[in-house]
Amino acid sequence: MAKYRILSIDGGGIRGIIPATILKRLNETPGLVNFLDRTNLVAGTSTGGLLALGIAHGLKPEVMQNVYIKEGEKIFDDSWIDDVKDLGKLAGADYEIENLKKVLKGIFKETKLKDLKKKVLVTAFDLDNEAKEKNARCWKPKIFHNYEGEGWDGEEYAYKVGLYTSAAPTYFPAVDGYIDGGVFATNPSMCALSQTQDLRFLTSPPKLDEIVLLSIGTGVSLTYIEGKNLDWGYAQWLKPLISLMMDGVNGIADYECKQILRNNYHRLSPVFPSDVTIPMDGVKKIPYMLEFANKLDLSPVTNWLLDKWN
Repeated sequence: MAKYRILSIDGGGIRGIIPATILKRLNETPGLVNFLDRTNLVAGTSTGGLLALGIAHGLKPEVMQNVYIKEGEKIFDDSWIDDVKDLGKLAGADYEIENLKKVLKGIFKETKLKDLKKKVLVTAFDLDNEAKEKNARCWKPKIFHNYEGEGWDGEEYAYKVGLYTSAAPTYFPAVDGYIDGGVFATNPSMCALSQTQDLRFLTSPPKLDEIVLLSIGTGVSLTYIEGKNLDWGYAQWLKPLISLMMDGVNGIADYECKQILRNNYHRLSPVFPSDVTIPMDGVKKIPYMLEFANKLDLSPVTNWLLDKWN
């Protein structure tokens, strides 16, 4: 039976170093060496979108891992001048986008999505579709991909798509009217699965029993809010709302893919110890995340890959 292999990587800012490290380990495992070469579609959101673009470009996981190690602090560099300009985080994003732009342009240069070596899917959110009809103008989810067909995104520059998917609200400013796709698909697994069934771009889509999908998270912090009858307003909900929303859509995508693909779907979503919380800009925790990812028991995902991927 022919197989259509999908790798999906969650969003999570600097925590992208965790799936990068996991993929490095898996890609070096006996029996799985260079298993990424056999991947048909790589999907990602935010930091996962950057990894997806890198893998589709032919970069090894260790190369992407090294980007987080070497460039993480530059990307999340919050100068005191910027804080003054932003009124201490009240008006304006926490970080400038220019440092990330320099890193991505250095990696991808003038590469377009159509030039990538693999099919790729990257999520973003369009704040204004600029429709000419008054009753059609709105914001909407945007899925960038390089499947050929009418309306495809093959002419988009890879570095720009990387910026679009990484523009997390409050962390980075919007780029060309786009923000982080994590607002609707932190876990893009279901987006990737749906893409394989889109008859506008695949005249002979793979059957569901031919699809195998590996979904990798960026680390889960055990978060909860005490209280049964919270009478909160904007001020109280603003801080937890982004994390709450992203964790919620993560779980839904996982549930949906599990029900549709059954054993042809595997999710690796490592959970941090209860006393560890790592935000999307937690660059000081890079050494911890490296150690954490290198100590993870990968035997369940390894066994699944040996059985389903090869």
